[in-house]
Amino acid sequence: MTSFDPNTLETKKVHSYLLSAVAPRPIAFASTVDAQGKPNLSPFSFFNVFSANPPIMVFSPSRRVRDNTVKHTLLNAEATKEVVINVVNYNIVHQMSLSSTEYAQGVNEFEKAGLTMLKSDIVKPYRVAESPVQFECKVNEIIPLGEHGGAGNLIICEVVKFHINDEVLNEDLTINQEKLDLVSRAGGNYYSRAKIGFFQIPKPLSTMGIGVDKLPDEIKKSTVLTGNDLGMLANVERIPSQAQVEAFMTDKLRRYPNLKNATRVEKHKLAQNYLSYGDVESAWNILLS
Repeated sequence: MTSFDPNTLETKKVHSYLLSAVAPRPIAFASTVDAQGKPNLSPFSFFNVFSANPPIMVFSPSRRVRDNTVKHTLLNAEATKEVVINVVNYNIVHQMSLSSTEYAQGVNEFEKAGLTMLKSDIVKPYRVAESPVQFECKVNEIIPLGEHGGAGNLIICEVVKFHINDEVLNEDLTINQEKLDLVSRAGGNYYSRAKIGFFQIPKPLSTMGIGVDKLPDEIKKSTVLTGNDLGMLANVERIPSQAQVEAFMTDKLRRYPNLKNATRVEKHKLAQNYLSYGDVESAWNILLS
């Protein structure tokens, strides 16, 4: 075996080994508000449940390795002592990934990811309406684990109310794990779908994706494209230009001679097929053709 002393490695290397080896990990899709009530939404895979009586969940927003700054979620939890932890299923995994983009403070990640804010019953942070299970929580304690980049901050949350979508409940009100279709996090670009196994999602652009809120209305309101599809399309730095679309069409018309006269629904279905293979660029060109 190859052995390592973490004290002799760069933090980012230790971080990479930990994330790849301790996997898959459940995802806390944490919604908070700041002192002025502005919403924030971000995923965390340093997360689990630790008690049923009282019901306790713990997640950890780590200090950024590159510059030792802290995340808005941590600042908001410190300020308001409230959070909503939403679970992530396959239907919203691309939107969840997009929300992890480091948008500026005050930017609404619900809007960027194309997710719906649902008012909570007890706490101020909004729930993610598309999440199949949502936990309203009070923050009991925050434990900092260090002062340097990569150090975690344990946010100990007590569940005060939770909500489960009827579609994932059996007749006896137990959760149907197959229908819940949870996803979890591993190292690099890897995720795991509970009922199938590993798949990959490219990390959000460091240059910042445009966000679902910036998509053209005919795409955003598509009757074909799913939330995951929109999340993939929104993770681009800019929309293709008309010249790029025309160049694409010149090439593709040889393979799809009827594309030019295709209906909107037909184009959206073809674009969706390209998205299923991770070809976002071709999907965009088809949608704009």
